[in-house]
Amino acid sequence: MVRSDIIRGHLDSIILRLILEKDRYGYEISQEISLRTNNRFQIKEATLYAVFQRLEKRELIEAYYGDISHGGKRKYYRITTLGKAYLKELVSEWTEVKEIINLFMEGLE
Repeated sequence: MVRSDIIRGHLDSIILRLILEKDRYGYEISQEISLRTNNRFQIKEATLYAVFQRLEKRELIEAYYGDISHGGKRKYYRITTLGKAYLKELVSEWTEVKEIINLFMEGLE
């Protein structure tokens, strides 16, 4: 299990990436994160919604309600143009961070 504090700083990029692929709702995102990481990382619901709030406030994503299913309307999130530009920045930043960390960590496994 990966320490969640290590990943916490990258939650915005992870969630933006998933929403870039297609509009998604909260539970779907948490399931997708568990699935793709083979359950090595799971996001708590409270954490996820805090990220949604932060991203919405910064106008990087926007919410809308989908059709009624299972007795209620699902709240979906879509990435904005601003969100796409920000994600692009985060990706190049990550590439650089990864290269720097690798300089010190490679060959120690």
